[in-house]
Amino acid sequence: MSPAEQSPIRDGELIASVDMGSNSFHMVVARVEHGEPRVIDRLRDTVRMAAGLRADGSLDAAHRTRALACLARFGQRIAGLPALRVRAVATNTVRRLASPQVFLTAAEAALGHPIEIVSGREEGRLIFLGAAHDLPASREPRLVIDVGGGSTEFIIGRGLAPLHTESVQAGCIASTLRFFPGGKLTRKRWQRATSDIGVLLQQFAEDFRESGWRDAFGSSGTAKSIGAVVQAMKFSDDGITPAALDSLREVLLEQGSISAIKLPGLVEERVPVIAGGLVVFEAAFAALGIERLQVCESSMREGVLWDLLGRAGGDDPRTASIDALAARYGVDRAQSRRVEATALNLFDQAAKPWKLAADAREWLSWAARVHEIGLAIAHSQHHHHGAYILRHADLAGFSRQEQQLLAAVVELHRRKPDKAVISALPQRYRQLARHITALLRLAVLFRRARRAESLPPMRLNATRQRLRLALPVDWLEQHPLSEADLQHEQAPMAELGLTLEITRR
Repeated sequence: MSPAEQSPIRDGELIASVDMGSNSFHMVVARVEHGEPRVIDRLRDTVRMAAGLRADGSLDAAHRTRALACLARFGQRIAGLPALRVRAVATNTVRRLASPQVFLTAAEAALGHPIEIVSGREEGRLIFLGAAHDLPASREPRLVIDVGGGSTEFIIGRGLAPLHTESVQAGCIASTLRFFPGGKLTRKRWQRATSDIGVLLQQFAEDFRESGWRDAFGSSGTAKSIGAVVQAMKFSDDGITPAALDSLREVLLEQGSISAIKLPGLVEERVPVIAGGLVVFEAAFAALGIERLQVCESSMREGVLWDLLGRAGGDDPRTASIDALAARYGVDRAQSRRVEATALNLFDQAAKPWKLAADAREWLSWAARVHEIGLAIAHSQHHHHGAYILRHADLAGFSRQEQQLLAAVVELHRRKPDKAVISALPQRYRQLARHITALLRLAVLFRRARRAESLPPMRLNATRQRLRLALPVDWLEQHPLSEADLQHEQAPMAELGLTLEITRR
């Protein structure tokens, strides 16, 4: 049983999600009732980080200060909540920073909780999860579009599960800055904008058209703003239509500049980015053949809450991703199960003295299941091949930092460990990586024969910088290769900061 299954979130507990979008930061605090999140508080701030992203990948001082101040306010609200009851995610703008960890170090200090960077596809999964819980139940595939500040996510899913997810670098802030510099609105600029964004969408438009979705929904602030305006201006009384978008475009072009925009139903803070959001929707409607789009109230932040509940309740999408990856790369499951069982046996003896966190056992289990995926490429250097796959694959449920952790353990599980691999991880993962790498290395060593055989009773005594492994004398005498491997393992363990001692009993 995994740690998450041992500590489910109970009714009455508080959980929180933080969504660091490229336009706005959101935080939702919920109380769990009957296994569902009931929102009790919301905080929101229009940070517009995408507007502060420079061409060299740095963030200007004003937007950095605004972001950290917002996170400090959020942090005060959730101070005292356990780390496993809070999940904070950062999206497109933080993904595009040249040195995201520099910003995240300060951001995590302000918030008081770790912050995960999610890929565009993982962002799409969380958006769909939030939207699907808000929409009427249906067995039919449906399309959800989320126009953010820096990127737009397109998801087709059925029930609660996404089937196809795409992310494009075109959001309301990015598109406004790119196509309407100086705030000037002209027909020529508008046509170029819809044309260029349309080209981005063509790479998946045909597949999306043929996937059989019936209903389309827009989530997040851009969709809500456009929906409110077209209703207030009586361009449509039932969602957003192509005709309504055409009418709204003509109104904006008549006004001539962003600074002059005054529209019924449009809140002031949305004025600077409404043009960019509208051109993204126009291009999407044309490329995907959308005839009507309804506005959905829930989005990524609600999806993060549901995902948090799933992780703690034994329905963690990360486990399914690991098993799917192992199947895709033809992992020898019998061998991986043997390694996993041996590693977890060692873990249970080391967990208390090493003060391993509740989810450390899961990380070791996942690493054991995929430690040989690189063999699908070549035996030579297969630990490096496996690490590359883990760093760059789309793994549902995993943040980028989490994939880095898993990749590091797989890369270090054989040969001489490279200290730089651990140093490249976020600080909070470094000691965890050392510990589970050490346990995985021992498990792989004991299962070198790759056959079902009983192992001797192993006594593992762990201290801060030492592992003392006691094995029966007769077993060591009957297994000279294993004894030699254990002796050779002492030098690699030293690279992990551990002294390995083998004792006979």
